[in-house]
Amino acid sequence: MLFEPFNEHNQKLKSHVFPDEWTNPKPSGRYNLVVIGGGPAGLIISAGAAGLGAKVALIEKHALGGDCLNVGCVPSKALIRAGRAAHEARTAGERFGIHTGEVSVDFAAVMNRMRKLRAGISHVDGAKRYQEELGVDVFLGEGQFLDANRIQVGDDILEFKKATITTGARAARVPIPGLWENGALSNESVFSLTELPKRLAVIGAGPIGCELAQAFRRLGSEVTIFDNAAHILAREDAEAAAIISEAFEREGLKVVNSCSVDKVTAEGDTKTVHITKDGKEETFDVDQILVGVGRAPNVEGLDLEKAGVQYDRNGIKVNDNLQTTTSNIYAAGDVAMKLKFTHTADAAARIVIQNALFMGKKKLSTLVVPWSTYTEPEIAHVGLYEHEAKEQGIEIDTFKQEFNHVDRAILDGDDEGFVKVHTKKGTGEILGATIVAANAGDLISELSVAITNGVSLGQIASTIHPYPTQGEAIKKVGDSFNRTKLTPTVANLMKKWLSWTR
Repeated sequence: MLFEPFNEHNQKLKSHVFPDEWTNPKPSGRYNLVVIGGGPAGLIISAGAAGLGAKVALIEKHALGGDCLNVGCVPSKALIRAGRAAHEARTAGERFGIHTGEVSVDFAAVMNRMRKLRAGISHVDGAKRYQEELGVDVFLGEGQFLDANRIQVGDDILEFKKATITTGARAARVPIPGLWENGALSNESVFSLTELPKRLAVIGAGPIGCELAQAFRRLGSEVTIFDNAAHILAREDAEAAAIISEAFEREGLKVVNSCSVDKVTAEGDTKTVHITKDGKEETFDVDQILVGVGRAPNVEGLDLEKAGVQYDRNGIKVNDNLQTTTSNIYAAGDVAMKLKFTHTADAAARIVIQNALFMGKKKLSTLVVPWSTYTEPEIAHVGLYEHEAKEQGIEIDTFKQEFNHVDRAILDGDDEGFVKVHTKKGTGEILGATIVAANAGDLISELSVAITNGVSLGQIASTIHPYPTQGEAIKKVGDSFNRTKLTPTVANLMKKWLSWTR
């Protein structure tokens, strides 16, 4: 499905990430490192290790770039941007007095743009670049371990001192009767659509489901989201999720929470979703179903048992140094880690390079990991949530700044949302933060840097932020913290001092 439709852009994509004319190199001698899986973690490990002088082989059986380039971050954000453009055009009159007339969406052109942009950046992850420019031996095919020091690809046997498994994860096959038999879509197939579904059901109200549901709604689909949780984005701050829920309601997305999807039936081109909510059975007729819940680690076919590498349904078992149960074999990225983001795969890749090649002891647990959900507004988070602090017995203070009191947000018409920061009680030590804003994913970096480097909330307040920007909201949170230092005793002393020095 990845390269469908096989137009000029997908042909270009394929020529970079899985070229038909590719001839695998002939292995010679033992490799310092063999990397199995060419997604973000595998690519970064391969390039970094080769750049430091290691003899590196990279094995990929599907498409270099992994989910992120091919069926994840890149195509989804292109679709989200197109949806935002349509939404801005429709609402510009009411919001800004800019009247564009009736807005129509050319879905084929939207998807063609996505494919063009994806193909345009794919050379960075391409086989030719990695082999010819970066000095990595690239093997396209399926790797199977023979033992803890050898892996076979086709007719070739590669010997290695160290290996890293970075095979990623895929969309889980949610076991709903009739779902897949009747052509349900996942993130691996939805970007091959050429026609906009008039009625779209989305199963799962997590980040993937919510992002694509809003994008398709803005492009013109009638969208209904089904989820078993009490509210969308269940793992996020409840106040933050409520703002997204209200935005969905305004835009005409229908959300059915606290329900179970029992089965899917079909008659002709119409698919029927059968659910149970509050003990009552309901049905919804749709044209397409998108499944946005569940990920399954790619561990099949590797013969991990022969290498002594243990795994379970959650993926490959690793320690804090990202070593598997076989000490010279490491694993990173979605196949082994709880936080399945491209940027955590990137960070983990750097840990593997240090630990596998230079006897480092870098630990995964030391990473400060932010993340963002790219709805509009976005939700971004880093560090502890309030409930996690409570569960760990950590007392906190919480400081919050609404964007409806931030000048730039008001002027931009983006005054929904807030910055919420949790500090260790009585101190300015930042333990966690959530931002809901138009560009929350960009804004969260300031707080990520602060946590990583021990910058206090008071120090952020003393840092000049340009006016007018939405980033001022973070400084205002710092100001709120500083005001807590002005206790009645301190205020009284200052009053006496100023009176005496008049």
